[in-house]
Amino acid sequence: MADFRIQAGFINLLFVIWVSTAVLGFRSCAEPTSDKQALIDFISRIRHISSRVRWDLSTPACNWTGVVCDSSQTYVYELRLPGVGLLGPIPPDTIGRLSLLRVLSLRSNRLSGPVPADFGNLTRLRSLYLQDNLISGSFPEGLTGLNRIDVSSNQFDGEIPASIGNMILQTLFLQKNRFSGAIPAILNTSALVGFDVSNNNLTGEIPETLSKFPESSFSGNLQLCGKPLPPCGGRTPPQPSSSPSPSPSTSGGKNSGRLKSGAIVAIAVGIIVALLLLLLLLFCFFKRRGRRGAEPSQPPMPASTAEAGESSSKEEVLREDSKHKLVFLGGEKYGFDLEDLLRASAEVLGKGSTGSSYKAELDDGTAVAVKRLKEVAAEKQEFDTQLALLGQIRHENVVKLIAYYYSKDEKLLISDYIPAGSLSSLLHGSSGSSRLPLDWITRFRIGLTAARGLHHLHTAAKTPHGNMKSFNVLITKSLEACISDYGMNSLFGPSTVPTRVTGYRAPEVQQQAELVSFKSDVYSFGVVLLELLTGKTPNEVASLGEDGIDLPRWVQSVMAEAFDAEVAGKGVEEEMAAVLQLAMKCVEAVEERRPEMWEVVRMLEMVESGEFESPLNPKEGQI
Repeated sequence: MADFRIQAGFINLLFVIWVSTAVLGFRSCAEPTSDKQALIDFISRIRHISSRVRWDLSTPACNWTGVVCDSSQTYVYELRLPGVGLLGPIPPDTIGRLSLLRVLSLRSNRLSGPVPADFGNLTRLRSLYLQDNLISGSFPEGLTGLNRIDVSSNQFDGEIPASIGNMILQTLFLQKNRFSGAIPAILNTSALVGFDVSNNNLTGEIPETLSKFPESSFSGNLQLCGKPLPPCGGRTPPQPSSSPSPSPSTSGGKNSGRLKSGAIVAIAVGIIVALLLLLLLLFCFFKRRGRRGAEPSQPPMPASTAEAGESSSKEEVLREDSKHKLVFLGGEKYGFDLEDLLRASAEVLGKGSTGSSYKAELDDGTAVAVKRLKEVAAEKQEFDTQLALLGQIRHENVVKLIAYYYSKDEKLLISDYIPAGSLSSLLHGSSGSSRLPLDWITRFRIGLTAARGLHHLHTAAKTPHGNMKSFNVLITKSLEACISDYGMNSLFGPSTVPTRVTGYRAPEVQQQAELVSFKSDVYSFGVVLLELLTGKTPNEVASLGEDGIDLPRWVQSVMAEAFDAEVAGKGVEEEMAAVLQLAMKCVEAVEERRPEMWEVVRMLEMVESGEFESPLNPKEGQI
């Protein structure tokens, strides 16, 4: 009996082991069979000229380049194939079969033709990135659950689908296409942080829900009107009443006479009122003109309760003569002057190493940024020369300087106001703010456009930035970079704060502040790239280890483990590793080993197009 029990127990144990092995074996081999076949059909039917798509059909699809599955590996969650050399139309009945797909990125290829109609089956899709292709036709119908859309720089035509208005969008980029018709009103814009429909053929009035976005988001549509563009004209005047008016033949002569007398009285009263108003306006004009002549001018230093220590400065009167005015730059004309800035409502944007910045909103609704410089050592002639040079710079990734003010006691810079804030606040958040996660595509785009702006600064003005850091990388509504606070080092003394910014200074600048150069800018830009990759600030890294550790040294010690968990593990490791390799070249301790900015831009563009291989997946012959 005992032997029977032992045998029964042994048999049960073998059964459990067998079942467990079968289950584990099933799980280890689990993969989305139907989704895999759809991907095989896709890659076998589309032309591609790059070797980056290395799909071994004998291995699970979840291990393929650009393919990310859910945690149970039962369906394809993301398909990311940016810049891999895909050519021609997207084959139908392929991607449209990935019914549970959440993220689709086919950007920066050479895709053409219309989007297949079966894309409407992708009801779970949340992010669609098709920018920088040659795709034509109408926008795909049925994609009602999207949060992020970027189909810019294509050849889409037809109307923007009305269904977009019901989506809860975070970004919508449709610029540089051929869309026509009216812009549908987006009902919920609370989460919408990036919007651009510029350079299309759109017509009609801009919906009120979208009027908060800047003029650049709508420019290039000649028949578009309404805030923030000029108001729509050609309104049909109200028609007169259709009820018949009394005529002399139907009205008595007595009544007709009374109407004429009343009209005469009304005209006389109107003339008298108009004369009185004219006299009142003339009185106010001469009184104001007399007050202007009696009072000395004061600089436009908007005060705010947030900066009580400086608020009294607005009441300080400059003992300067009337020659001190705003000097406008770049040969452009603007409709405001010094007094308009004085009257403007102000909001403190922040205090930096070179001074305090304000947002000033003029009476006509225009917003500009005003920076009040401190500790300026340059004399007026040197200041004028440098600002005239910087004021000529016009590039989409460099903040435009509009004007400046120079007096003995005050130096002010007026520039374009960039509403989305800085890369630092977008990447790391600010006190009391809730930030949206930044995906890798957005981070890469910010890094690339910041590099283009810095390269243009080096070539156009032939002057170093001198204070490159994430605080000075401002973000436009289209989530591209616009570098600010540039070319100011020569205006300050050697002890001024810009050279004491920790974490971004090249080793040679740490030793001697006057050694700011193009190559020291490259070092600082490399640190910004490391911020984008790691999600950490230089100060945050310094608190992780021994005294004196900086972001480049920390990244070098942990390498790929430094990637920000917010973006890592989502099929973008190869691009991130390639950018990491470039960033480490930028932060070389020896100045001569760092690349030039044109080389940095070129390498980033190669990463975008898939030509620059990462160390995780080198080309043949590379190490």
